[in-house]
Amino acid sequence: MMRRCPLCHAQESALYHQDRRRDYYQCATCALVFVPSEQHLSAAAEKAEYDQHQNSPQDTGYRRFLGRLFTPLAEKLAPGAKGLDFGCGPGPTLSVMFEEAGFEMDVYDIFYAPHAVSLSRQYDFITATEVVEHLAAPGEVLGERIAQLDHGGYLGLMTKRVTSQEAFARWHYINDPTHVSFFSEATFRWWAAKERLTVEFAGNDVVIFRKH
Repeated sequence: MMRRCPLCHAQESALYHQDRRRDYYQCATCALVFVPSEQHLSAAAEKAEYDQHQNSPQDTGYRRFLGRLFTPLAEKLAPGAKGLDFGCGPGPTLSVMFEEAGFEMDVYDIFYAPHAVSLSRQYDFITATEVVEHLAAPGEVLGERIAQLDHGGYLGLMTKRVTSQEAFARWHYINDPTHVSFFSEATFRWWAAKERLTVEFAGNDVVIFRKH
């Protein structure tokens, strides 16, 4: 059965891994590894998983984790740059960190902060931490975020990356039933070339794109 890639929409994909719960296919064009849509959770079941997350700006460990994106991205921004934290979750924290550093921030989350106006504004930078692995349609969603960036703007993502088939089989990251799209360095490089972005890998789970 042909599986259409949710990032680049190519039809050629091959079974990459299988476990007791799900199948994982890899796209021959962009190398994205993805779970077929019929094996995704319902929106209600997905939100129930997120409701268990206990993240807040008061959590110093969580701030340290987000710092892996915050620090390299903040260094690139002009004073007073305006940003959007996309997929901020129930306890927005990265946006607070940027506000504390003097940047103006909006937030958006499909479940917890569904502010439609935030999806129609232009920004100097957009962040999405631990978001892209949850996207059923990453091609559309990421394309929409790039369209929201002003020229010279930055898109900063945090997500753990696929490294090899062997490592994937043992990877804790695939045990989360809300994780359905898995990116590798090759996938991000393919997407950056398609969108004419520069790409910088600022850590094992951090990637920063720039729009020109």
